[in-house]
Order: sequence, then structure tokens, then C-alpha cells
Amino acid sequence: MQKTKKPAMEQFDQFAKSYDELLRDPIRDVFSGRGAAFFHERKRDLIRDWFRRRRRSTQQLSYLDVGCGKGELLSLLQKDFERVSGCDPSEEMLAEADCAVTQRQTDSTKIPFADSSFDFVTAVCVFHHVPPDLRDSLTRDIVRVLRPGGVFSIIEHNPWNPATRIIVSRTPVDADAILLPARESMNRLRNAGLRIAGCEYFLYFPEALYRYLGRTESLMRSLPFGGQYAVFAEKPPAK
Repeated sequence: MQKTKKPAMEQFDQFAKSYDELLRDPIRDVFSGRGAAFFHERKRDLIRDWFRRRRRSTQQLSYLDVGCGKGELLSLLQKDFERVSGCDPSEEMLAEADCAVTQRQTDSTKIPFADSSFDFVTAVCVFHHVPPDLRDSLTRDIVRVLRPGGVFSIIEHNPWNPATRIIVSRTPVDADAILLPARESMNRLRNAGLRIAGCEYFLYFPEALYRYLGRTESLMRSLPFGGQYAVFAEKPPAK
């Protein structure tokens, strides 16, 4: 019997010092002249907008970013939430995340926090590094640390976007990537007992155009062609 391949945690320790450089790609560079900053800011804005449209304040909520890396998204959102935390399998990546309480994942499918600890959890471009047969295990453990009524969001590359597929195929840090469409993400969240609250696509326009076409992009959120997507799901309230 073939052994299940574990996610390559060690590779991100090796990549940590040159991570931003390894992400560089001609298409990606055209999309964002400021490197990764634009992509992190788009995710921040998407999360803010999702809660705003539901008229739900985040100021008293606790937030966990699974696979937080160097903590860029946590840093951008730390003032939006009462408490922000992160976890990641790479100790070297976490060493540069100084904006939040962080814990190392010694098992990349386990979350090193107690049951019902967080109101909001994200996993940003994490699941495509997790072998498909381990994705349900990770999802269930994320749900474990989510409070009743809490929200979990998977943000992933959209495999239906041709530019995304090209960039991922030639990026060293994505050498093990198996992209998952939004439908798979939604099915895994449903199987873990969550209720799908929304799915939206984004990153249609490069940064230079987004400044002028941001509202247009927001109107396109239901069209499955953006470079990435976000699925939001809610944990049922306690009975």
C-alpha cells in the first residue's frame, strides 16, 4: 500500500528567507507592481467587505489565520479584530510574524489551539499544498477551534483562471500544489458540518486598473473567472 504523502512542511523553512523572491513571476509582476502587497490588501478588503455587507462588527471577534506564513494578512487586519492569532508549519516563516500570537503546527493537519477559540478563521492559499486525502482532516480540525456561530473562509487560487494556472505551474513554492475549485472547497466545508454563507471571485484586474474598476470587480464576484476565490461558511449555533 502506498503511504500517504505528508505536506512538505520543511520546504517552507527552506523558502522563508527568499519567499517573496520565489513568488516573482512576469505575469504576477504585471498584475501587481508592488509585489505581494496588493494581493494581501485585496484579501483584507474582501474580508472587511464581507462583514460590512452583513452589518457585523469584527471589533469584538477573535481571528485565526491558518498557514499565516509571515503574518502579512494578520498585520493588515490586527486593528479590525479584538485578538488575532496565527499558526503555520514553518518555524522560519513564523519567526517573521511579529504582529500576533502564533503557534507552530507540528502536524500540518492539526490546529494548535483549544476547542471553540475563534470567531473567524481563514486559510489563505493553504489547501492546495495539502494532499487531497488529508484536506478533510484539516477542515475538521479548523471547525473544532471555531466557536458556534463563527465563520471559516477558504481563500484559494481559481483553477479555472488560465493566468493563475500558468503562474502556479512555474512557482517553486507551489511545486506540490494541487489546485481545488470552489465547488470542492464548498463540499468539504459542508461535509465538516458548516453552512455555506457565500462564494465570491476576485482579482480580475491588475492593480493599475483596479484603482479605477474596483466597483466593477465587486459586481463580478459571482463570475467564476477571477484569479482567486473566497468561500465563507458558518458553524451552526450551539443548541
